Amino acid sequence: MKYKNPIILGDYSDPDVIRYKDNYYLISSSFNHTPIIPILKSKNLIDWKLLRYVDDKLPFGRFNEVYHGEGVWAPSIRYHNGYFYILAPFPDEGIYVYRTKDIENGVFESWLLIPGKGLEDPCPIWTDDGKCYIVIAFAKSRAGFNSCLGLYEVSPDLKSVISDNYKIIFDGHNTQPTIEGPKFYIRNNMYYILAPAGSVKTGWQTALRSNNIYGPYEEKIVMAQNDSKINGPHQGALVDLPDGKDVFIHFQDLGPYGRIVHLEPVTWYNNWPIIGYAKDLLLNGTPVDEYDYFIDNKSNYKIETSDLFNKDKLSLIWQTPANKTKPFYSFNNGLVYKCLYYNEKGKKALNQYPGSLLTKVAYKSFKVKTEIDTNFINPNDEAGLVLMGKEYAYVAIERINDKNYICIKEGSFDKENDEITYMEEYDSNNVIFNLEFKYPGIYRLGYNNKYFKKKYIAYPGRWIGTKYGIFARGNKDSGSATFKYFKVLEVK
Repeated sequence: MKYKNPIILGDYSDPDVIRYKDNYYLISSSFNHTPIIPILKSKNLIDWKLLRYVDDKLPFGRFNEVYHGEGVWAPSIRYHNGYFYILAPFPDEGIYVYRTKDIENGVFESWLLIPGKGLEDPCPIWTDDGKCYIVIAFAKSRAGFNSCLGLYEVSPDLKSVISDNYKIIFDGHNTQPTIEGPKFYIRNNMYYILAPAGSVKTGWQTALRSNNIYGPYEEKIVMAQNDSKINGPHQGALVDLPDGKDVFIHFQDLGPYGRIVHLEPVTWYNNWPIIGYAKDLLLNGTPVDEYDYFIDNKSNYKIETSDLFNKDKLSLIWQTPANKTKPFYSFNNGLVYKCLYYNEKGKKALNQYPGSLLTKVAYKSFKVKTEIDTNFINPNDEAGLVLMGKEYAYVAIERINDKNYICIKEGSFDKENDEITYMEEYDSNNVIFNLEFKYPGIYRLGYNNKYFKKKYIAYPGRWIGTKYGIFARGNKDSGSATFKYFKVLEVK
């Protein structure tokens, strides 16, 4: 039986994966979106479900407002001495540690381990002599340089830093430019660091190895795009299987679809992990389109895409682009969505509204339908359906004085206000909004199962793919719109 790549057509950027007993757990970046750091679970590395998140909010108060592309970058996950550790870098604040004994249901305790700017992509390793080290990369926009890897020694419980500062253990300026996303492993009695270099869209996978954790490190490119269609291929994780073999999970940047997830075979040759299909093991591997299942374990796991609002809680598919500081929803024959006021600082563009509920693109082509009852919205309130990226468009019902209007509005991250491009009076309080999305990223908006003629290009966000979802907002925090359902249908 064969699987096909990508194993997850969804924006799970910078994946890190571990095996614990017969389960596999994947985490990814969440940037400024909350709840933070999604955790996915699989039994066979092919079928995944969204299990939970690490925390409901970002730990810094400034994230009560929207800061696109900031927040959590490239976390790592490891299990040691009874605890699951997740290291989360905040490029402007430092490296946070989250820890729990129960990855599926436990509460995470957390603390700031290393304060500072420009530290990214941390990964810990515990050595046989009882010590613990963290390898890091550097964000040039904050640190002033990149293309290097640094090393901290920390206490085994990750509560304190032993070395006052990092030590540079690898300089990739000449041979591995923009090396980042390092992941630490011990194999064959050697220290290995797997890290992408050469940039997100056009780079490759590099392996470093040494007998000494401080180096010097030998280097080898172990996977590249070569003659495949898989650009990058970028940051990922080496995962050990019960039979002693290894596989590699990584992402590919696919524009508006985000950073989608691939699974590759690994062949060890001359103590180097050659990733993907290798015509010549002396060279490097190439990403595969399909391959035999590594684990014969059937699973019905899947990542949901719709929310019928028929429970007393939101589906895990939803995130907001900032911390939730006001209660804005309840359930009563649907999702009762308060029209919150967030214009104190004059940020009227929808991309700056922290109360939108957004989800990831999960299919190459799809349709979205959501029904809204606006009986309780007030003048200047609006509720609608949006496809959000650096440039975006949305369809909304807005109450002006005592009348309802169907509006199309367009915006971008670099504008303070959205532009109304269409408006018509609407004589009902009930409306169905529609979105049609077609590969490679063209979409239309509509209402009551009819579409406007204008077509839009879907743009990714900042470090993320396009997201789409729903919102309600207003001027007095008193109005509300009831969303009856949110249905997503794949179109093949």
